[in-house]
Amino acid sequence: MLYYLASEFGDSIPLLNVFRYITFRTGGALLTSALLVFLFGPSIIRSLRGRQKKGQPIRADGPATHFKKAGTPTMGGLMILTGLVGSTLIWADLSSVYVWTVLMVTVSFGAIGFYDDYLKVTKSSDKGFSGRMRLLLEFVIAAAACFLIMTYGDPTQSSSDIDMSSALAFPFFKNFILQLGWFFIVFGAFVVVAAGNAVNLTDGLDGLAIVPVMIAAASFGAIAYLAGNKVFADYLQIHFVLGTGELSIICGAVIGAGLGFLWFNAPPAAIFMGDTGSLALGGMLGTIAVATKHEIVLVIIGGLFVMEALSVIIQVASFKMTGKRVFKMAPIHHHFEQLGWTESQVVIRFWIISIMFALIGLATLKLR
Repeated sequence: MLYYLASEFGDSIPLLNVFRYITFRTGGALLTSALLVFLFGPSIIRSLRGRQKKGQPIRADGPATHFKKAGTPTMGGLMILTGLVGSTLIWADLSSVYVWTVLMVTVSFGAIGFYDDYLKVTKSSDKGFSGRMRLLLEFVIAAAACFLIMTYGDPTQSSSDIDMSSALAFPFFKNFILQLGWFFIVFGAFVVVAAGNAVNLTDGLDGLAIVPVMIAAASFGAIAYLAGNKVFADYLQIHFVLGTGELSIICGAVIGAGLGFLWFNAPPAAIFMGDTGSLALGGMLGTIAVATKHEIVLVIIGGLFVMEALSVIIQVASFKMTGKRVFKMAPIHHHFEQLGWTESQVVIRFWIISIMFALIGLATLKLR
């Protein structure tokens, strides 16, 4: 919206030209989304608390300390989506295919998560949406997004004129490119769905998921800006993807909305993010990674989410094959709770791990 004003009236009103700068609009998006969450958060919490009565069902086989959280409302992702979407519509260039594609995935995944949360609350059970149907819907949405990125996104070319529209780039190697063709849609969809569900599995303690999401969003905000700027992309020898700089604004909006949500989610949480938020944010990160051609870097930056997802996969596989469990409880944050770590210790230490993963991931931008 504001970018449109700069484009249309910037020549006659020079002050409006400030809205042309991605860095300025990213900062504006961050502050606006935080303000939206702070303004509307309390009313959303009151509304959800009044409608949900018993709040989010507590996992019966979970840590005993979690039962004291009974009655806390869920679907707090609605607060995050309000700030994220509202701020993006104000500050981003709405002619960008990338912006609308990322918003489509974010809102659609949020809707799936909302329905899952709704079923859990109404049934007073920690079992919600059919797992297979949920994954199928996620994959269809993600595949559609990857098709848009590959087909209708702005031309993606590196300084060596390599067609990157359906290619996979590898970190640490400036010219190691794997052309996937139409299989790119399947691969990209897998990345988006995996990211959404990995963040969803991480969301098990107060503040555990939202801060690593903000860290990853900040990292990918920088990546999107650099990849979308030909001068910086050539200097760093990363692949230039015209138009992805606008995704920095969405990343800024996520950080602002996350800060606002954390205000209410800080222990003891007044509201839980729920699948409404975790699926949406994970899907968003996955889509941005696909758009910027940094899918593998997402595995590094989102290492904490990968660790959480792998712990569940390993636990299930081990129990089915041997009848024994590798961890005391999965996802892995519950394992450390069972070892005697307090909730705050787990959360803060996992934040530290997330920062370390992000720094390693960002280092790949220069180590080529």
